[in-house]
Parts: sequence; structure tokens; C-alpha cells
Amino acid sequence: MKTPLQGIRVIEFGNFIAGPFCGMLLADMGAEVIKIEPLSGDLARAIPPIIDGKSAAFMTLNRNKKSLALDLKSDNGRSLTLEILKSANVIIENNRPGVMQRLGLGEEDVKKINNKIVYTSVSGFGQTGELKNRAGINLIIEALSGTLSVMGEKGEIPPRPGLQTADILGAMFATYSTLAGLIGQIQHNQGMHADVALIEASIASAVWETTEYLSNGIVPEQLGHSHRASAPYQLFETNDKRYIAIGAPSDAHFKRLMSILDLNDLLENPKFISYSSRKENENDLVPAVADKIMDWDSSNLEIKLTEAGIPCGCVRNYKEALNNPHSIERQLVTEIGDGQGSKIKTIRNPVLINNKPINVDNLAPELGQHSFEILNEVGVDKNAFCKLVSAGITT
Repeated sequence: MKTPLQGIRVIEFGNFIAGPFCGMLLADMGAEVIKIEPLSGDLARAIPPIIDGKSAAFMTLNRNKKSLALDLKSDNGRSLTLEILKSANVIIENNRPGVMQRLGLGEEDVKKINNKIVYTSVSGFGQTGELKNRAGINLIIEALSGTLSVMGEKGEIPPRPGLQTADILGAMFATYSTLAGLIGQIQHNQGMHADVALIEASIASAVWETTEYLSNGIVPEQLGHSHRASAPYQLFETNDKRYIAIGAPSDAHFKRLMSILDLNDLLENPKFISYSSRKENENDLVPAVADKIMDWDSSNLEIKLTEAGIPCGCVRNYKEALNNPHSIERQLVTEIGDGQGSKIKTIRNPVLINNKPINVDNLAPELGQHSFEILNEVGVDKNAFCKLVSAGITT
């Protein structure tokens, strides 16, 4: 069976996470993704952990891609890139605004030779506005977008999320817009420029928080482990010093939870009679629930609550998350090789198509591994390629 994006050619000018993650998702779905790197390579090639001399993170983020190393600041490098772009469906780039234009590879430059191109630009603050040239790495975006302002206990320094939230959210919106652009390319025979700002992707994802502020003017505050609208809905400590997440989002869930915890008397209390009243009186409700949960072992409580249909789950580390029977049955972890003896375990694409995992066929390429193959398509023979290498245009 053909893969969904088979026949789609994507040219990626990506570094670190946001652009490459978008390119990886498209490559997983079958697109031919050509990663054009400077002769020094994507800076992410140096990100630890380093396994057999290679960055494991880079190998995952750039799997299923081809690598073309080119000096884009040279006339030859630029002209060769434009030749390659004539046959492309998509460009993904996550440079600072203005960089691609200075290289002669901006949207307007490319449209002169390929007016149906889907051109996706990912940056910290977008292609316009007074902040467009400001450095926008993940933590800074989390700070300026409001993400950190609602994390942690009230009055305490906000904890940094353990995940790269801004980069990954930006990459997801970049992928979404690229796929929408491809549909437009096919359906309407037209190109598109998508301007994806990491800060706006983060803000747009804060649905509860922005809705609260925009609807009533109340600035969302830190809630610790509490939920913004529901109670009880948070982490609780058990008697074996573990933490369990429990949510009782409906009256039926709440009644069953109170029964299991032997707190049926709370069901008669008007403070806890409804969804909204439970949230309003959370400071009275949660301590009573927390006290009862301390009588339970985490695994026993999780089993009991799950049997009752109450949403719950013990806090797992990644060893537990990846090695439990469910993840193993669904083959969440896969192993791929580079054809030269090196192998690495990685997380498969989380999408199953027709009940089957998406193939992860190749690790990330060596720098310039496909340079000759790609340049040969635009008329560069072996002799000419060697001259380009000698001139420091490619590797």
C-alpha cells in the first residue's frame, strides 16, 4: 500500500527541533524530505546523548530524511538550491525572519520559479511585528507566552515543563498548516505561505486559560496540581510514597469515588452537590479526599478506581511508560538501523494507519550522505560534483 504522502517532495532548512520535527512527521508519512544543511551540519548533531559518535536525538528527529550539504551563501550553492526547488512541493524553514530572503531563498524568490510551493516558516515570534528578530528558544517562549505563569504553586517560582512544549506545539501547527497547504495545492492549483510563530502556537494551545481571561477579564493564576474548572482533579500522594492522578469530572464519577474512599457523607453536603460547587469549595473537599487516599497503596487504588470507571493513573517515569504491557503490545518502541551496523531504539510515529504502525525505515542521514544523488538530478555529474566539493560548496 502506498504511504499517504508518497510522491511529495519536501525541502527542509531546519535546525534543532521545530522545523526538523515537522519534517520528521511528513517523512514518516512517506514524503521525500531533503534536509539541506550547511557544511558544518545542523547544530542538533551535537545534542547529547551521543551514541557511537552520533546524537541520538538528532537521529530520531531526522529519521527517514535525505541530507544535502550546501554552502547557501555561495552563488553556486544558491543556484543549485533553486534548481532543486523547482521540483519541490514544500519548503520548511525555521530560521530567524529575513535569513532566507538574504540568501535569495525567500518566499518571493522561490515563487518566481515555483508558484505552487507550500512555504512554511517557523520562528519564535513570526515574520512580522516588533519582536520578529528576537531570539525565541523554547524556555523564552514558555515565559513570554504565559505558559509558565500558570504552572506550580501560587506564589512560588514556576517550574519549567519537562518537555519542549513551545518547539513541539509549533512543529505540530507547522505540520498542520503544511498539510492544509498541500490540499490547497492539489485542489486549487495554488501555493501558500504559512507563518507559524512558536509564541502564538503556545498561546493558542492554552484553551482554558485564554478563554477565562477573554470571557471575564480574570487573569489565570498558578493552581499547583489543581484543574482550572474541575475538582477533585489533581495528583494525590499514596501511602507508598507514590503519586496518583485522579479526576472526577462528572457527578457519577464523584459519587463512585466517594463510595470507594468511604466519604459518602460528603455527598449530602450542599457544598459538593454539583460540578461548579465542588470547584468553588475545593479547599474544603480536597483535604478530605487526600487524607483518605493516604490510606491506600497506589497500585491497589489504581486498580479499584479503574474497575469503577474513574479516570486515574499512577505517575510513571519513562521506563514504566515505555515498558508496560500496553505499550509493548502496541509496539510503541521500535529499533531502526543505518545500514552500517548502528541501531537505535526510538518511539514510532504515534499514528496507526489501517491498524498498522508507520514504518521507520532509516535513521537520520550522515551529513551530505545524499548530496551527489540529489545534485545529479539537476545535472551535476561526478566530475562537476568533485569540483564543487573541492570549492567547498558541498560535501
